[in-house]
Amino acid sequence: MKNTSNTKKTNYRWLVCGMLFFATTVNYLDRQVLSLTWKDFIAPEFHWTDADYGLITAVFSIVYAVANLFAGRFIDWLGTCRGYLWAIGVWSVGACLHAFCGWATEMTVGISDAQSMIEATGAVTSVIAITSVYYFIAARIILSVGEAGNFPAAIKVTAEYFPKKDRAFSTAIFNAGATIGALIAPVSIPTLARYFQQIGIGNGWEMAFIVIGALGFLWMGLWVFVYKKPERNKYMNAAELTYIRQDNEEEKQARPLEDEGQKLTLWQCFCYRQTWAVALGKFMTDGVWWFFLFWAPAYISDVYGFASDTPTAQWLIFVLYAITMLSVYGGKLPTIIINRTGKNPYAARMKVMFIFALFPLLALFAQPLGNYSYWFPIIIIGIAGAAHQSWSANIYSVASDMFSRSAVATVIGIGGMAGGISAFLINICSGYLFDYATEVQMEFMGFVGKEAGYFIIFCLCAVAYLAGWCIMKVLVPQYKLIKVK
Repeated sequence: MKNTSNTKKTNYRWLVCGMLFFATTVNYLDRQVLSLTWKDFIAPEFHWTDADYGLITAVFSIVYAVANLFAGRFIDWLGTCRGYLWAIGVWSVGACLHAFCGWATEMTVGISDAQSMIEATGAVTSVIAITSVYYFIAARIILSVGEAGNFPAAIKVTAEYFPKKDRAFSTAIFNAGATIGALIAPVSIPTLARYFQQIGIGNGWEMAFIVIGALGFLWMGLWVFVYKKPERNKYMNAAELTYIRQDNEEEKQARPLEDEGQKLTLWQCFCYRQTWAVALGKFMTDGVWWFFLFWAPAYISDVYGFASDTPTAQWLIFVLYAITMLSVYGGKLPTIIINRTGKNPYAARMKVMFIFALFPLLALFAQPLGNYSYWFPIIIIGIAGAAHQSWSANIYSVASDMFSRSAVATVIGIGGMAGGISAFLINICSGYLFDYATEVQMEFMGFVGKEAGYFIIFCLCAVAYLAGWCIMKVLVPQYKLIKVK
C-alpha cells in the first residue's frame, strides 16, 4: 500500500460505519414487529393480557442479557466478520419463526384457523393464550440470542476502524439505526400486517415478521463483500490507516494488555472498576429505552385509544422517534470538546453524559401534560429517547477508550447483559403493574387505573440516568487505561 505524507486519505471507514447503521436498523425493525402488532392483531387472536405480553418481552430481555455476556466473547473469539454474520443470521431466522407461532398454536390446541381462535370462549381461551405465549417465547429466545451479537460486534468494528476521538460520533451514527428502525417500523409494520390480512394471507401479522426478518439475509450478502480488516483492506490507503491508528503511541506508552501478548478472560474483566462502570451505567438506563420501545404503541392505544395501524398512532410514533434522531449530535459533542479543550476522551464523555442525564427528568411531566394533549408525552418521550441514544453512544465508547481492542466486545457484552437484566425487570413489572392497576383501579398522584401505572414507570425512567452517571463517576473518577497486573 503506497502512501506519501501529503496523500489524501480515503474514507472507507464510513462505508463500514454505514453497514453497521444498516445492521442496527434491521435489528430494531425485527424487535419492533411484535410491539406494533400484538395489541391490535395478535392479542385478539390469542387472548393475551398485558401480563402475557410483558412476560414475552421480559423473557426476550433476560435471554438477551445472558446472551450478551457470551456474545461479546464469541465475537472476540470468532472475529468480527464471521461473528457478525452468525449473529445476524441467527436473529433473522428467529424473526421469521414468529410467523409460524399461530400455526403451531392451532396444531397444538386442535383449532383449524385463526378465526376460530378469535371466537373461542371459556377455558379454551386460557389454553390458547398459554400455548401461544410459549411458542412466541421460543421464537423470541432465538431472536434475542442473535441480536445480542449486534452491539458487541459493531463496537469492535468501531474500535478497529476509528480513532478514539471519533468513536462516539461513529457510534452515534450507527446507533441512529435504532432510531431509523423505530421510525420506519410504525409506518410499515402495521400497514404490512393490515395489507396481508385484507388479502387473506393468515391474520396479516405473520407476513410482517417474514418480510422484515428477510432484510437480515440481504445484509449478510453485502457484509461478506464490504468488511475486511483495515490492514488488509485494498480500498483503504496508508493515510487513512495512519489516521485510524493514531492512538497507538499512547497505548504503547500505557502498555495495554494486547501489547503484552495476553488477553483478558471473561472473568478477569469483572475485576476492573471500568467494567462495572459500564455494566452499572447500562443497568440503570437501558431498561428505560426498552420500555419506551416495547410499550409506546400500547401506551398510545391504552391511554388515547388509537390502534397501531391508524394514521394518528403511526404519526405519533414516527414523530417520537424522529425527535430521537437528535442523538447524532450527542455523539459528535465529545469530539468537539476534545478538539477544543484537549480533555481526555473519558473526561469529555462524562461531561457530555451528565448533560444528557438531565433531559430524561422531563418524563416526570409527560403524564400530567398528557391531560392537555397527547402530543406533550410524545414529544417528551422523544426527547428522553434522544438523550438515551446520546448517552448510549458515549457509554459504548467509554469501553473502547479504556480497554484494548481484544477485550472491547467482551466488555460491551457484559454491559449488554446488565442492560438486558434491566429491561427484563422493567418489562415484566410493567405488564403485571398495568393489569393490577386496571383491575383494582389503582390511584397515584391523581391518576387512576392504567394511567397511574404508566405514571409510576415514567417517574422511575426520569431519574435513572442521573443515578447511573453518579455510579459511574464514583467507580471511575478519572480516565485510566487497563494494564496487565
